[in-house]
Amino acid sequence: MFENESKKDLAILVGVNLDHDAGFQRSMEELKALTEACDMEVVCLHTQNLPSPNTAFYVGKGKVEEIRESLLLYGANTVIFDNALSPIQVRNLSQELEAVILDRTALILQIFDCRAKTAEAKMQVELAKLQYMLPRLVGLHNNLSRQGGGSGSLSNKGAGEKKLELDRRRIEKQISFLKKELSEIEQNKEVMRKKRNLSLLPKVALVGYTNAGKSTILNQLVTRFSKEEEKTVLEKDMLFATLETSVRQISPAGKKSFLLSDTVGFIDKLPHSLVKAFRSTLQEVREADLLLHVIDFSNPDFPDHIQVTKDTLEELNASHIPVLYVYNKADRIDPTAAARLLDNKLYISAKSQEGIDALLDAIGQLLNQGDKSLTLLIPFSRGDIVSVLMENARILSTEYTAQGTLLQVEGSPAVLDRYLSYSV
Repeated sequence: MFENESKKDLAILVGVNLDHDAGFQRSMEELKALTEACDMEVVCLHTQNLPSPNTAFYVGKGKVEEIRESLLLYGANTVIFDNALSPIQVRNLSQELEAVILDRTALILQIFDCRAKTAEAKMQVELAKLQYMLPRLVGLHNNLSRQGGGSGSLSNKGAGEKKLELDRRRIEKQISFLKKELSEIEQNKEVMRKKRNLSLLPKVALVGYTNAGKSTILNQLVTRFSKEEEKTVLEKDMLFATLETSVRQISPAGKKSFLLSDTVGFIDKLPHSLVKAFRSTLQEVREADLLLHVIDFSNPDFPDHIQVTKDTLEELNASHIPVLYVYNKADRIDPTAAARLLDNKLYISAKSQEGIDALLDAIGQLLNQGDKSLTLLIPFSRGDIVSVLMENARILSTEYTAQGTLLQVEGSPAVLDRYLSYSV
C-alpha cells in the first residue's frame, strides 16, 4: 500500500465503453481532469468493454472484485464512474466496495459546490444537488431497520422507511425554498438587465467549453478598452474556474461600445439539473446580439467541444444568435495563425494578446451589420438626445446651425429609429 503524502483523497476511475464509442478515451481523460479539479488524486484506472451495462453494478461482477483489490492496494476511498449510475447501482457498489461512489454528474456537482462564491451560485448548486439526490434516496438508509412495528398510521413501516419519507419531505421543502429565493434574485437581475438595455449598447456574450480561455479574453478587453480595469475576473488553467456571469462595458476609441459578458463554461455530459439551475445565470447568453464561441484550438478534441457547445446553446434556445468562432491558443499550433480571420473564424492567442485587435475589429464588423446612416437636426433644447447618440452611435460629422445641432450619424436601427422625427 502506498502512503498518501499529499493528504488528498485518493480516487479510482472507472469507465465502461459501450458500443465501441470513439470518444471513450477522450471522456476518460476529461474525467481525470475533473477529478483533479476536485482536488483528488487519481491512483488507478479501470475500463471495461460491455455491450450493455450490468443492471446491478454497471460493471461486471469480476470488475467489481478488481476495483475492490485496487482500493486495498492504494488505500483509496473514492470510486468515480464516467457513466451515469442508477440509485440501485450506487447502493450496490457502496455495499460491495465500502467506498464513496460518484458518477460523472455527482463529481461535477461537487466541483461546482467547491467553486461557488456568490450567494446566488451557492443556491443554484444546492438546488441542483438536491434535485440530483431526491430520486437517489432509496437505499441510502439501508442500514436502518425496515421491520415495522407499533401503532399509528405508520405502523407497517420500518425505521428506514420513516427516515426516507422524512428526508424526502425535507428535500422537497428545501427545493421549493431555493426556487423561491432564486426567483427573487432573478427578478432583481431582470431589473439590472433592463437598466443595461436602456443604454442601447449591443450585448456580446463569451461562450464555449470550460477552460477554453473565455475569462482571459474578457480580461484582455477590459484592461485595454474599459474604464473598469480593476474589474477583471479570475483566470486559471482549470476546469470551471469561475461560475458567475460577469458583465463589463468595452469602449474602444472611435468604435462602437458594447457590453461583454463572461459565462460559465460548458462540458460534455453537463448535468441537466445544472443547466436548469444556472438558466438564470445564462440569461445573458439568450439576450446577446452576438456570441463569441471561444475554442481551445490546441486541444485535439476541439471539434467535439464545438459540438457540445452548440448542443448546449440549442438547449438554452440561443442557437439562432449570430456567432463568431474564436479559435484561441492558435500560437500553440501555428505561431503565424494568430490574428487570422477566415470565414467568420478568428485565430488568436489571448494570453499573448495576439489577435485581440483583430477580434475587436471582427466584433465591430458583425455588430455594425445592418447599421443605417441618418442626418439629424437636433434642437439645442434636446442635448440629451445628442448625448445618447454620442454614446450609442457613430458621429460622422457635427455642424451647429441656427435651428440646432446637425449630425450625420451611423448606428443600429434600434438606436436611430427612435429619432426619425428629427431626420432631414
